[in-house]
Amino acid sequence: MAKAKKSQRKSSRGRGRASASRSAPADAVALLKADHRQVEGWFKEFKASGSDSRKQELARKACQALKVHTQIEEEIFYPSFLQATDEEDIHHEAEVEHEGAKRLIADIEGSGPDDEYFDAKVKVLSEMIRHHVNEEEKRGGMFAKAKQSGMDLRTLGEQLASRKAEIMGRADSAPEKRRSSRERRNASRTDGGMPRALAR
Repeated sequence: MAKAKKSQRKSSRGRGRASASRSAPADAVALLKADHRQVEGWFKEFKASGSDSRKQELARKACQALKVHTQIEEEIFYPSFLQATDEEDIHHEAEVEHEGAKRLIADIEGSGPDDEYFDAKVKVLSEMIRHHVNEEEKRGGMFAKAKQSGMDLRTLGEQLASRKAEIMGRADSAPEKRRSSRERRNASRTDGGMPRALAR
């Protein structure tokens, strides 16, 4: 009986520790890696899906998550990394890769499954992101050097999480998000069907 009680106390202490570790804020690298895994999962689902509406939803989720992810990296993580490490080459390459991804994201968000190049655009974006993620996560990459540098990754993680929540809160309340890509395209046209930019 005493043994059973002792075992129960141990088990409840273990549960307490597990629950505390789950609620503890992730450090910056762990948070950014979690974003990477989430988007990778959506790209895999996209590739396997045969439904146009599901593909549209997965592409929207991936693009939105990537926009938030690149923004918090550029605002918080990258400047801190550069200041702590002086690794200009790694920093600059990451920024350039972000710019390329952002252009393609904008193109994908302005189209949909009715665009014959939609699947190709999403595939190319997924390949660009896979390369970028590998550059950040590989041995000797940005994340490894950040850990070696003595950066306060716990505090940075809190800042990243807070900024991410703020940006996502604004995105959720934006009316534009609730409009379909077809509606956005139609809104950019005149009554005659010609894009406003070309209408005279």
